[in-house]
Amino acid sequence: MPTLPPLPGGEDGYLVTSLPEAVAPVWSGLRFERQRYTRYYVDLAAGEAAWRAGLSGQTRSTLKRKAKKLAATSGGALDVRRFRTADELAAFHPIARALAEKTYQERLMGAGLPDDPAWVRRMIATAGEDDVRAWLLYVADAPAAYLWCGADGGTLRYDYVGHDPAFAALSSGSVLMEAALVDLFSDRFARFDFTEGEGQHKRGMASAGIACRDLLLLRPTLGNRGAVALVGGFDAAMRVAKRAASVPLLQGVARRVRRA
Repeated sequence: MPTLPPLPGGEDGYLVTSLPEAVAPVWSGLRFERQRYTRYYVDLAAGEAAWRAGLSGQTRSTLKRKAKKLAATSGGALDVRRFRTADELAAFHPIARALAEKTYQERLMGAGLPDDPAWVRRMIATAGEDDVRAWLLYVADAPAAYLWCGADGGTLRYDYVGHDPAFAALSSGSVLMEAALVDLFSDRFARFDFTEGEGQHKRGMASAGIACRDLLLLRPTLGNRGAVALVGGFDAAMRVAKRAASVPLLQGVARRVRRA
């Protein structure tokens, strides 16, 4: 459990993310569980051979097939370019940023690689501490996907990722992820952290995961109690809609709930 700083008078509480399920915070106010998920990671210290041996046969076959297909499209060999030093990252940023503008992460969530000049300066400064790794994948000399990762001690985080929708059929993001992991097995990091959220690519490529939850810890005010009840009702409705979406007769109902 992280140490919570004093709560200022005008604030309602805390959002604690990726808290391991086994950890129970001491909190006298409202405690609301927002979501549960597995936080996946790759054990880089175990080595590439152990990682590949731990993948399912289907995942290994899929990775091989995707890489072969993309290499054929690229003219024979995968063109993956690595960026690590300050000068390299200064050259990486405008190319990756142009890619980020095309991605769904940017369009739907504003979560593409940042374009803020202050962030870029910090990135270049951090590179001098050997705390950034980045990659670009090219298809026929055109940038198709990017990956940017920041370090936290011996852990490298899956921070910013995206691909040009024009190359979606070639699974450029998955191919780049595999190439990056292969690089990292000979790097200084002990693990690669896929961060919050779940996805098929994370489950398929991870070595293991930690069961986590996100908690809202709030002051026990009347307004906060009402907000918790509303959010709880919304979450319950979404869970029902998700289950209904798998039943043909209820798919229309599920779509209406999501739109609402």
